[in-house]
Amino acid sequence: MSSAFATSDLDALGALLDGCAAAAGPWAALPPGARAAAIRHVADELDAASSALVPIAVDETHLPVARLNGEVVRTTSQLRLFAEVLEDGAYLEVTIDHPDGGWPSGPRPDVRRMLTPLGPAVVFAASNFPFAFSVAGGDTASALAAGCPVVVKAHPGHPRLSAATAEVVTAALGRAGAPEGTFALISGEDAGRAAVVDPRIRVGAFTGSQRGGRALWDLAASRPDPIPFYAELGSLNPVFVTPGAAAARCDEIVAGFVASYTFGAGQLCTKPGLLFVPAELLDIDVVADAVRSVAAAPLLNEHIRTGYDAVLSALRAHPAVRTVVDGSDGEAPSPTLLATTAAELLTGRADLLVECFGPASIVVTYDDEPELLAAAAAFDGQLTATLHALDDDPAAPILLDLLSRCAGRVVWNGWPTGVSVTWAMQHGGPWPATTTPTTTSVGTAAIGRFVRPVAYQGVPDALLPAGLQEANPLRLPRRVDGHLELP
Repeated sequence: MSSAFATSDLDALGALLDGCAAAAGPWAALPPGARAAAIRHVADELDAASSALVPIAVDETHLPVARLNGEVVRTTSQLRLFAEVLEDGAYLEVTIDHPDGGWPSGPRPDVRRMLTPLGPAVVFAASNFPFAFSVAGGDTASALAAGCPVVVKAHPGHPRLSAATAEVVTAALGRAGAPEGTFALISGEDAGRAAVVDPRIRVGAFTGSQRGGRALWDLAASRPDPIPFYAELGSLNPVFVTPGAAAARCDEIVAGFVASYTFGAGQLCTKPGLLFVPAELLDIDVVADAVRSVAAAPLLNEHIRTGYDAVLSALRAHPAVRTVVDGSDGEAPSPTLLATTAAELLTGRADLLVECFGPASIVVTYDDEPELLAAAAAFDGQLTATLHALDDDPAAPILLDLLSRCAGRVVWNGWPTGVSVTWAMQHGGPWPATTTPTTTSVGTAAIGRFVRPVAYQGVPDALLPAGLQEANPLRLPRRVDGHLELP
């Protein structure tokens, strides 16, 4: 099974997509356990190749070795978790209704429903996680687990790492018995756009900027046959601190905030971009001292640096914003800390509620609880929102309700950076955090983006998919006549 790598050669892309389409049926037809074994083999091969892959990542991304080694572990653990999802089988949502002549709404026929793969997927890799959100990252893992062949559009920020990782993935799938065409890598904006509109592609996923993701989402919707396109686009991730929490542990909150927004040089989509604190309980000089203690770090690439400088410059120039710590403008920027008030933020929200992807954040002081609640109600869709409060804070239930309306994940007395890959994790949110608020790009529920339901009515048992047959040969959990049955 050879790896295919196309740039702007659209003829080569066509041949690659032919192979992907040809693999769709055989890959989807494999029993879940067989796909699980193949995905585990990919994880094993990536672990074995990490000593060769990590130095390439260091050279291309400027990220430290320890961070990248941890990211490899996250990537392979994620693959193995999706293998568990396949073996568990509940993701298929198998539901069987036997015939019932006395059904209240009229005689019920034999209806059997389960989820089935959408078909070939195009995945756009991210720059800030060169392993975990890239070639073999969460979108690829969940799509492969669902039974969809995957074409990954490489991120230009780490092209050599992308090619090397793709070689490992392709070879591992081939040795595990996956059909030719199950996985391939492409590069270049033209090839990426062409893949989105190609009729052989049935679903897409993206992690990156709002501008880029929105353009691809619009492109997917403009097709004669529109396809689902799941884009994770970024977030401000506001943090709200009640007076009770500030009085009880202000120093701890300050330390956590600074560590969170400067981690990875602020190049995480869950970086806290704003900290709301009571004016009378915060010494901004304490925050400033903590920020100044953080060393400068290079950004991932020139494109990110250019965007960071532009947004930061606009924020600094805003009349409602005060620069508390002016980070260095050298090759490796040190963290910047800005400040404003809740009243000024609410007045200038169109200019101030913008993501600054890099090591900068804004401290927002408020005067009283009504101002805090008004600020919490001002946000549109976010990946996360965080509340630092006491258990008996009277405002806590109101704030939790407000934050749950705008955010996909609400964090209590913690920090949003560090998205654990788990069964319950939600990494998504209303627009503009994502294009589809009902899904997640992290956690086992991410597999749901790449499947669709099909119901079979009155089909003879022998002709049904194995998962719907009466004898349950795949030993799947199923809901039968309204009752959950475990194998």
